[in-house]
Amino acid sequence: MVIIPAVDLLDGKVVRLAQGRRDQVTVYSDDPVGIAKRWVEAGARWLHVVDLNGAFEGTYTNLPIAQRIIESVGVSVELSGGIRTKETLSRALATGAARVILGTKACEDPAFVQEAADRYGHKIAVAIDAKAGQVVSRGWVSSTQLTPARLARSVVMLGVDTIICTDVNRDGMLQGPNLDLLGEVLDTGPKQLIASGGISSLADLQRLKTLEPRGMIGAIIGKALYEGAIDLKAALELLG
Repeated sequence: MVIIPAVDLLDGKVVRLAQGRRDQVTVYSDDPVGIAKRWVEAGARWLHVVDLNGAFEGTYTNLPIAQRIIESVGVSVELSGGIRTKETLSRALATGAARVILGTKACEDPAFVQEAADRYGHKIAVAIDAKAGQVVSRGWVSSTQLTPARLARSVVMLGVDTIICTDVNRDGMLQGPNLDLLGEVLDTGPKQLIASGGISSLADLQRLKTLEPRGMIGAIIGKALYEGAIDLKAALELLG
């Protein structure tokens, strides 16, 4: 199981939001490349780079910063946020991203997801962002009629290998991951699941690791790293 530090970009700065709310923002740095290098120097082999402007506004506006990160760190980087057209998807992959994550399009356009999965294979992942048992989209501000399990089954059938599952209510709150939600998604049979939202301690990581035999391959950690609740080197040693 790998640990994937999050580098969330908003207006060119590294931030964290509480429960995905734009009005609950904490700015940690105006040097995204420096932050990315910090996590890599501590041992990270993957980074999760999110364009929050893109998530809210529908266009990946921080792509030049994401590209500078990819060119600077020498590790695998996954990109997310506002990737909703074929052109944007192509541009995101052209940066050298190891994986690109589709969220809103997975809820709204299964044909787009299937075409992307057929063309790009393991480089395509889907984000399932859940709030109170329902999937949310468009920067977590729009409700859908989908349950996490239903969406997971759909994208697995479309050929997507990797799902990133986030409990929005726990994101940025340091309350621990939603193991019930993660279990529901694992029950649908994805090849790979990455947990996100609420991870706050080494004990949380140990609990997630128990799901590894079922397909849990990684954990995205944001606020806990930035606030010092989790030491990245210690976490990597724990899961090593």
